[in-house]
Amino acid sequence: MADPSSYRPKPGEIPDSPGVYRFRDEHRRVIYVGKAKSLRQRLANYFQDLAGLHPRTRSMVTTAASVEWTVVSTEVEALQLEYSWIKEYDPRFNVKYRDDKSYPYLAVTMNEEYPRVQVMRGHKKKGVRYFGPYAHAWAIRDTVDLLLRVFPVRTCSAGVFKNAARTGRPCLLGYIGKCSAPCVDRVSAEEHRELAEEFCDFMTGRTNTYIRRLEKQMAEAADEMEYERAARLRDDIGALKKAMEKNAVVLADATDADLIAVAEDELEAAVQIFHVRGGRVRGQRGWVTDKVEEITTGALVEHALQQLYGEETGDAVPKEVLVPALPDPVEPVQEWLAGRRGSGVSLRIPQRGDKKALMETVERNAQQALVLHKTKRASDLTTRSRALEEIADALDLDSAPLRVECYDISHLQGDDVVASMVVFEDGLARKSEYRRFQIKGFAGQDDVRSMHEVITRRFRRYLAEKEKTGEWTDGENPENAETPEMDRNGEIVATGPTEDDGRPKKFAYPPQLVVVDGGAPQVAAARRALDELGIDDIAVCGLAKRLEEVWLPGDDDPVILPRTSEGLYLLQRVRDEAHRFAITYQRAKRSKRFRSSPLDDVPGLGETRKQALLKHFGSLKKLRSATIDQICEVPGIGRKTAETIAVALARSAPAAPAVNTATGEIMEEEPGTMGSSGEPVATGTPDERRGQET
Repeated sequence: MADPSSYRPKPGEIPDSPGVYRFRDEHRRVIYVGKAKSLRQRLANYFQDLAGLHPRTRSMVTTAASVEWTVVSTEVEALQLEYSWIKEYDPRFNVKYRDDKSYPYLAVTMNEEYPRVQVMRGHKKKGVRYFGPYAHAWAIRDTVDLLLRVFPVRTCSAGVFKNAARTGRPCLLGYIGKCSAPCVDRVSAEEHRELAEEFCDFMTGRTNTYIRRLEKQMAEAADEMEYERAARLRDDIGALKKAMEKNAVVLADATDADLIAVAEDELEAAVQIFHVRGGRVRGQRGWVTDKVEEITTGALVEHALQQLYGEETGDAVPKEVLVPALPDPVEPVQEWLAGRRGSGVSLRIPQRGDKKALMETVERNAQQALVLHKTKRASDLTTRSRALEEIADALDLDSAPLRVECYDISHLQGDDVVASMVVFEDGLARKSEYRRFQIKGFAGQDDVRSMHEVITRRFRRYLAEKEKTGEWTDGENPENAETPEMDRNGEIVATGPTEDDGRPKKFAYPPQLVVVDGGAPQVAAARRALDELGIDDIAVCGLAKRLEEVWLPGDDDPVILPRTSEGLYLLQRVRDEAHRFAITYQRAKRSKRFRSSPLDDVPGLGETRKQALLKHFGSLKKLRSATIDQICEVPGIGRKTAETIAVALARSAPAAPAVNTATGEIMEEEPGTMGSSGEPVATGTPDERRGQET
């Protein structure tokens, strides 16, 4: 734990101007980003008596080892820079809003020649109009189904659209009048785009215009005694009104606003947002955050605004944002929002009337979200904590293993040998920390040697990172810690200087427990690899599949955990996740190998002539046994090319036929068992093939 006075800037060093500051820990990782109207006054608050600081602020300043700042011209620039740095560094002590679901949006792909209406999740794309978010995808589909009667915009995928254009026949929606069928030129691209724009106008709240227009057309049709057309228009009006009823009117018809409410306690806060467009609630979303510092409601609102509008522009930022408390100061935030929208934005607290009543509804939703989150988290934390404590007791660890890494080896009959590394922190998967390796230290099938190689490579990299960050306790670097850099696949890459940018490196964090998929031999290999590197503070265990036994290094008998044990269940989840990750990587490599061919290495031999060769000879095996004169008989193949092909095939000739280990049969190449590249593929049922994978 660092003493803040050891890195406190000298008096007069800190400028009295707006800016953004960063606290870094002893390994130069950014742990907190903040902004200030006056850097001097703001930073002075962190270097007062520790007893007077909020517990979480005290934890931050004692974890930090240095502070640095950047001066900007205005508070708006400080707000923008703070948001950018928080997104870039993901500091552990900053407020992070956790969205426990990916909310669905109704999207219209206006960036395509024929815009498409669909449900979208995840990051927003440029040129796509979004409406929502909605609580459920089915709510979007119900709304779209009603609106397609009036605005028959395309909803099909690119494949269906191209197939319909090729055959000249539209899909079912085109026949029943819920698609204008631009795929078969019933309408032009310009007419279809006008339909999509009208659809967007209706979704933005301009509903009365279309209702009145349809009512007028219905009356004209009735006057002209075109009763069938009048009936269709009547049904269209009913569909639009039914779609509008799904969103109750809560404010004046022309009101576009977002309402943000916050419910908080000493440790956590929940934020709820209602999106009101055209006076109707068009979407709702919510976040929960840990209060990692002493923070006011206004500051929470400011962080929520950054999260909500940091990547939005134009109409996605409404004219009016209603909040429970204003940021201090409010002017820079308003100016920043106006810059994102391109026009003025009103940021205020509702005082009376319908907006005040609706804000109370949003606040009740925030309170319920916080209660529900705390109930779920208490249950989850209790279970996970019990599981980690059971593992610590069973393995005789000094403390609960908060970071667990698990390794698994996968191959198919000794080919494409790969390994996986998965990470669980506090009992939850940390997928951003997953890594995968290719086994290249030797050829063939040997799970024990493979495990030794993977553990060695991973922890050599860890020792190398320790050396870079200066974490050696004695200032020395062990000889066996020297290693070349490796990429995420375990491949050796060129070494060079690493940028000191504050981001944690890939293998910077050590686990408290290493779990290997296997029994005593794999555990012994992992322990031996760590011992060779001089690492003695990381525990190792193995989980054998057959009886779910836990093996420890050097023990003749396994540790047996009860079948109902939460600790055993957590170890099984970790092991199964490592197995899934390894199998996925191994299958991807095998698929890529099957798609490759020795003919790919022949210079100047294109896809057309490769296909002609395979079609002429029937299989790669027959092509390999052909003479140069026979190869020259293929149209387009000259003698020089034929000689090059013969040399390439001779170099790639298999040393022995492949054997199916499940049946003992030799796998002969037949025309029916070739892949697209002419190489043989594995035979048997999918279950038989999966049974050969480990």
